[in-house]
Amino acid sequence: MSETLIIVDVQLGFINEFTHHIPQRVARLIERDKYAPVLFTRFINTPDGPYQRFLDWHSCDAEPEINIVPELEPWAKPERVFSKQGLCGMPDNLASYISEQNIERVFLVGIDTDMCVLKMAMDFFDIGIEPIVLTDCCASTAGLQAHLAGLAVLSRNIGAQRLRDAGLSGGFLAAPVEPSGEDKV
Repeated sequence: MSETLIIVDVQLGFINEFTHHIPQRVARLIERDKYAPVLFTRFINTPDGPYQRFLDWHSCDAEPEINIVPELEPWAKPERVFSKQGLCGMPDNLASYISEQNIERVFLVGIDTDMCVLKMAMDFFDIGIEPIVLTDCCASTAGLQAHLAGLAVLSRNIGAQRLRDAGLSGGFLAAPVEPSGEDKV
């Protein structure tokens, strides 16, 4: 039986030293062919939104930063990509899709564990859809502490049994560090 996979905000504007490993892990997860449908969200930082108004943060307001990462483009069909503004959580059109398809459980992966992944998981929980967060396929742009903080909050709010490992970490809790030039063989 296929399960619904929701890939939260794995877009160019959120790839950094703490999240660079997530696109490859998510691609490997999709290639297992256990998930259908595969759905995406992407964050768009609108000029009238809270990030620009309150935080004076203007990134992720246009292409290329709002584009889904190239590693995941083969699965990011336009009708399966749901845009959202800020921490608004689940976009209305995604909520409608989930309802129309009678989906009762979703698997969540993506960026940022402590913000958008957390908000999406809690939104699903609140509307009676069971969220399962695959922890090794999530990360935070603010680093490991933010990722772990997000997991701690999720554990309390949706239940620790809904935080699972997909087996794709390669033994790393944090983002794997690329070896420097002299360390490479």
